[in-house]
Parts: sequence; structure tokens; C-alpha cells
Amino acid sequence: MAVKFRDYYQTLGVTREAKEDEIKKAYRKLARKFHPDLNPNNKQAEERFKEIQEAYEVLSDPEKRSKYDELGANWKSGSDFTPPPNWQGNVDFSEIFGGGRTQGGFGNQGGSFSDFFESLFGGIPRGGGARTRHQAPADAETELTLPLIEMHRGSTKKLNLSFGQSQKVIDVRIPPGARDDSRIRIAGGGPQGGDLYVRLKQQPHPTLAVKGDDTETVVEIAPWEAALGATIEVPTLDGRAETRVPPGVASGQRLRLRGQGMNIRNGGRGDHFAILKIVTPKNLTAEERKLFEELRSVSRFHPRQNEHAD
Repeated sequence: MAVKFRDYYQTLGVTREAKEDEIKKAYRKLARKFHPDLNPNNKQAEERFKEIQEAYEVLSDPEKRSKYDELGANWKSGSDFTPPPNWQGNVDFSEIFGGGRTQGGFGNQGGSFSDFFESLFGGIPRGGGARTRHQAPADAETELTLPLIEMHRGSTKKLNLSFGQSQKVIDVRIPPGARDDSRIRIAGGGPQGGDLYVRLKQQPHPTLAVKGDDTETVVEIAPWEAALGATIEVPTLDGRAETRVPPGVASGQRLRLRGQGMNIRNGGRGDHFAILKIVTPKNLTAEERKLFEELRSVSRFHPRQNEHAD
């Protein structure tokens, strides 16, 4: 009976020339995304996971992959396929599968191999038996949101995780200088002994922004501070630091505080930038207004003197 051909290379998103490490990397990425423990009550994800497991079962085993590749590249996914007569007669299936497979074909994740798989490699004893030798443990990924200061200085956090019926408490060490959207790998922290990947997310900071290894903040100054210069305090990761505003600065000008930015993983620190913003008082006293009027009358500064009408 004809069955639908399955393109295992397409299932994993790799080429037919893919090396073993490329296949493994593709499998792990897809398994993390579609693992049933991370997609409870999602039938589509469960079926997709079975397809991924089946494709990896074949392509990760050199002998099974070789037999599969004998079909050539002319078959298209979804086309009717009937194995040639006696095509599989010289294959020792018990050797290929290492003495059978687990109940349901994929450990506790359920589901048997497809009809296409069975047509290529024959019926394999169901029930009992050890896990196939090429079935990799499933990996998982979770997110951890942290304040900026903890990502800068480093810390240790406890994660309470649920994988289906199993519960885990895992200590995650955040190294100094961690960055937003970076990942930490915890070997054996995932379901069934797979790896756990913790993706770090930075909480927005009320005054500081991160730009690569540097940090920056907006600092408001008065018009006379901009004109005459001043010593001001600037918020940084380590608290408030003094810096000198030179005379004659403009709004948007940046002052660098060297070595006061983010910790860098291989040592050292980035810089911190104070972005100046000139603000004027909204409610002038009578004396302040008089002084501004005197300044206007004596000043030779004309900020629009170089503007020309169209």
C-alpha cells in the first residue's frame, strides 16, 4: 500500500549535505519549541514534535540515513511512495534500533512512528525495550526578567519550573555583565535530562539606558549652567557621580564618564554618558524676570542670525 513520502531533511530544516552537528542543532532548536511539556493540550505541537523526533531518529543514525538516502532527492514531501520490492530485505532492524523501542515510540511523549517510517524500516516490537540510542533528551527554554543593576553586578536566582508532572528548583547564576536577550545554558536542567536555556530580559530602568557596553542618562541643566559651566551630579550604575559641564554647552551634548558603564564579561567596563538637556524655569519671580530682561538688552548673542528665509 502506498504511503505519503516524508522529507526528513525538510522536517528539520536542513539540507541533504548537512553534517551531524547541524542536524543535532536543528533538532534541539525545534524540540525546544514543540516539546509537549512546554505546549500542554496543544495537539498540533505534539504531532509536530513526533515528526521532528522521527526525522531525527533517521538522520542522526548513519545506517538509517544511508538507507533513507537511497531513495534519492527526487521524492517530494506528500507524494505517494511505495518501497521497491525487497528493498529492505537485507536490513537487520534489531541492530538498527538497538533491540527495540519504547512503548509508543518516543518515550513518554507518545505516538508511534509513521506508516512511511514503518514501510522503510519494518515493524519494530512495541512495548518494553530501551530507548533508541540516538534519541536525544529534550531541551527547554524559559525567560528570567532582572533589574539592570543585577545584570550589571551579577546574582543568583532560584527558578521553580514545571515540566508536565515533574517539578524542578534550579539555581541560575547570573554572571556580571549579562546583557538583555542573552542566554544561560544549564546542563541537565531541562525535561528528561536535557539542557535548560534561560533567556535574560532586562527590566526598564527609570533613568538609565543600555547601549551595548555603555549606559546613558538624560541630565537637565539650567540656562546659566549651560552658559557659565557648572559641576553637576549624574546618576550612574554605582550611584551619583560628579562631572564638570564646560561653559557654552548645548542641549543634546554628551558628556563621557569613562569606565562607569556596564561590566564586560572579559574584564573592564564600558562608559557612561550624560546627555544634557537645557530647561528654563516656567514661573519667574519678578527679580528673575528683571535679570533676564537685562540679559536680553545687553547680550549680543543671536541664535537665529544665520537663518535665511526661503
